[in-house]
Amino acid sequence: MNADAKIIIENLSFFYRRRQVLTDISAVFPAAAITAVTGPSGQGKSTLLTTLNRLWEEIPGAAATGIVRMQFEDGWRDVNAPDIDLPWLRRRVGMVFQAPNPLPASVYKNMAFPLRIAGVSNKREVEARVEDALRQAFLWREVKDRLDHDARTLSGGQQQRLCIARALILEPEILLLDEPTSSLDAEAGRVIEELLTSLKESRTLVVVSHYQEQVKRIADRVFRLEKGSLQPQA
Repeated sequence: MNADAKIIIENLSFFYRRRQVLTDISAVFPAAAITAVTGPSGQGKSTLLTTLNRLWEEIPGAAATGIVRMQFEDGWRDVNAPDIDLPWLRRRVGMVFQAPNPLPASVYKNMAFPLRIAGVSNKREVEARVEDALRQAFLWREVKDRLDHDARTLSGGQQQRLCIARALILEPEILLLDEPTSSLDAEAGRVIEELLTSLKESRTLVVVSHYQEQVKRIADRVFRLEKGSLQPQA
């Protein structure tokens, strides 16, 4: 195995009903780095992200073939193997979507919800992990006195950082982000870029972005996805 790799994709293809979206993709994504996936709209960039934590299985008529290996703390695993526990996988491989999607609940309840689902019930532990994740997302100082406020009253940029914090609270080794700044203004987008750059020190990030200047600023490795083919960019 490649010593610097976190994700190794081999001959990955994806189909939606009779349409082939991805064709025999092979690629290596490095550990502790930001890998950006760029390319024209409608070419399957978001679909590629869903193959990394098997969210595609929620789509009727979808199918994937090939191998996606990831190096977790306990060794290499093929995430497409039939014995993979999907809740376990999705805790290890977190996802942040294009539009902020806070729950209709307080900031604190938004943050605590993944822990409750994961069976974490100790109040002190929950409070400590909520604070830690919000700090990682550069949000703690802005919301520490508003934890009981409806999360939907936060600004767009704050909501997106909250969603990133909510993904971080389960301590994923890999974080997938689908156009995380596309719905934000320039200043909020710059804060997210700074945040992502800080996060790669402790985890691996895969970011879909169509903003070429953003890709130049934050990415350690860049791939272009077009006509079902994924090619490395200089």
